[in-house]
Amino acid sequence: MNTPQHATWIVWGKRLLTLFFLLLIPTLLYLLAKNLNWDEVRDALSGYSLQTLLVGALIVLCSYTVFSLYDVLGRYYTRHKLPVRQVMPVAMVCYAFNLNFTTWIGGVAMRYRLYTRLGLRTSTVTRIISLGLLTNWTGYMTVAGAIFSLRLIRLPPDWSLGVTGLQFIGFALLSFVLAYIGACAFARQRVWTFREHTITLPTLRLALMQICLGAANWSLMAALIYWLLPDDAFYPSILGVLLISCVAGIVAHIPAGLGVLEAVFLALLQHQFSQGAIVAALIGYRALYFLLPLLLASITYLVLEQRAKSLRKKQNAAPPANSAPTEP
Repeated sequence: MNTPQHATWIVWGKRLLTLFFLLLIPTLLYLLAKNLNWDEVRDALSGYSLQTLLVGALIVLCSYTVFSLYDVLGRYYTRHKLPVRQVMPVAMVCYAFNLNFTTWIGGVAMRYRLYTRLGLRTSTVTRIISLGLLTNWTGYMTVAGAIFSLRLIRLPPDWSLGVTGLQFIGFALLSFVLAYIGACAFARQRVWTFREHTITLPTLRLALMQICLGAANWSLMAALIYWLLPDDAFYPSILGVLLISCVAGIVAHIPAGLGVLEAVFLALLQHQFSQGAIVAALIGYRALYFLLPLLLASITYLVLEQRAKSLRKKQNAAPPANSAPTEP
């Protein structure tokens, strides 16, 4: 059991770590902007053909579609009655806001707002969000575990951790995934109560679908950066660097990982590509994966709000037996 003093040290440790990153990232960005050859970046950006950008947009569409299936799994997990055609747009909109404005805004607050306005109970939304987070991170651990344990990431020769250290991390991640699969397959007690919240262990089939969807989404994210980099890029290594940068962005608590993504990619890939090519690829990645979906999501959000408003009017006008979607 954690003592109050131990909890205080944890809180202050997190604050100091966040402050460290808040000071480190602007410094790294300043050094990057000062030493970068912006003419090279401009030439790399202008070298992207329309076909390249369209294929990139298609990869983004596939990734957002896969992510929306997280909430479709949540629909079957909670057995709520909202149709899939309503669930998928909600998930896509929340994903775009989540990427640009942190998890608490897009992944949590907006999901509660949209789903409850569409008729779901708060407890059901909580279970959908929890399953989605589990889907995302089991997929992450599966992909990262495979990349790291097989030594598929090409690190700079002088990087302190090295491929051996990453390999042990990969083994640990895969062990967590296997433990989760084993629990879903063989656990006799499938329902736990924690701080007034009920947790139901998914079935083995659902757990395997979680891992597949989560792994597919992370793979598609890396595929976009790989597509925008020069032809000699090694996809497993690009995927591994992306996975490392995402964890660094979460630790830094910076919306959209702004600066963190760039710093990690430059640190780990500048021995393979020019800085201009890396920065150009990341600018294209942010434009296609973050900004363009955010614009479309903002429009879709207004449509969903209007649809929810119309649904509430129908529910208020209907007899009690035909009111909000039923849930077990």
